[in-house]
Amino acid sequence: MRERMLAGEPYNSDDAEIAAMQLAAMDRVTAYNATSGRDAAKRRQLLEALLDSVGVGTEIRPPLYVDYGCHTRIGARCFVNFGLVALDVAAITIGDDVQIGPYVQLLTPTHPLEPDSRRAGWESAEPIRIENNVWLGGGAIVLPGVTVGCDSVVGAGAVVTRDVPPSTVVVGNPARVVRSLGRG
Repeated sequence: MRERMLAGEPYNSDDAEIAAMQLAAMDRVTAYNATSGRDAAKRRQLLEALLDSVGVGTEIRPPLYVDYGCHTRIGARCFVNFGLVALDVAAITIGDDVQIGPYVQLLTPTHPLEPDSRRAGWESAEPIRIENNVWLGGGAIVLPGVTVGCDSVVGAGAVVTRDVPPSTVVVGNPARVVRSLGRG
């Protein structure tokens, strides 16, 4: 069932393999969130056990919340403030030099519109990609299937429903381009 989930195909969230993966991730998240900044080596060890990959020099402040962790990759020299929610049913890829404000949500899951399918536990997901040198302002929400282009800024509280072009600033709900950050 995991292969279906990662491929963006409908899968049943009640599947035993998926449930076991979620429980294991919850245990790792709980351990990570219980750490203090005084033991950087232990914190890094727990983070590397939780996520698919974590680049050199990246700091993620607890609390951190993930569905699986193993579907999230984060590059080098990133800073993630308190309260990141990364629902990594599909892959979440975060590039290098990314800054993520407090309480940002990266949401890959989607659910059927039909009530019977939802009630039966069916869902699917689409990957999220945050390219290099992006800044996601506090409380921003990035929805399934979105790519945020290199060097872009997503304003605080923005709801990103479609791809963000490189070197732009987006704000609002839904997020819209308000400025180009063209290179000189």
